[in-house]
Amino acid sequence: MIKDVNHPGKSNLVWTAGHCVPAGGNGGWYRNLVFVPAYNDLGKSEAELSHANPAEVAPYGNWWADWASTSNQWIRGGSETGGDGAAYDYAVLHVKPEQGAKSLEETVGAALDVDFSAPSAAEAAKMGAWGYPAAPPYNGLEMFKCVDVPGRFSLSPSLPTMYRIGCTMTGGSSGGGWFRVLNGTSVLVSNTSIGPADNSWPARSWAAMPRRSTGT
Repeated sequence: MIKDVNHPGKSNLVWTAGHCVPAGGNGGWYRNLVFVPAYNDLGKSEAELSHANPAEVAPYGNWWADWASTSNQWIRGGSETGGDGAAYDYAVLHVKPEQGAKSLEETVGAALDVDFSAPSAAEAAKMGAWGYPAAPPYNGLEMFKCVDVPGRFSLSPSLPTMYRIGCTMTGGSSGGGWFRVLNGTSVLVSNTSIGPADNSWPARSWAAMPRRSTGT
């Protein structure tokens, strides 16, 4: 959840990966996107979830997206393996509640600033990646994290450099946030985008962060 400069304290914006919204250069836009804050935050097993009540699975309810935005580079050049759009693989959703009139930020109690000044990998301290890995040995039901000092990764000399950290989260963790501490406060750097077939590390965009905008 990220802050909305146009609606201070009442943000309904969610950051995710571009490939979670449109398929990229060879596919269209997905439909029926839903954000579930603190999904299964109690860490229930698959068997336990089958008998859990909605408040235990989705303590803040379901938030359906009514619009989405991603980079033109991802729309044109993204692919299942990242492609030319990998370094631009980010998106923002605007969501609305199933019930009530309170904003997402008011309901959950927090939203983060986006760090548009993220440093180069050589200058960066530790960063953390959070996500819900779903490919074995995980099942997509629990949140996991990796914290490490990032290194550089590049798919091509013509594309922006990306971060990478040592991590074994598998497919399904895509779109999960990457965070660092700036002046004592946690800020969002970007999101998990791609990783190797053996899941030995996830990589995500760095230099391709969008420029700050005050538009709606």
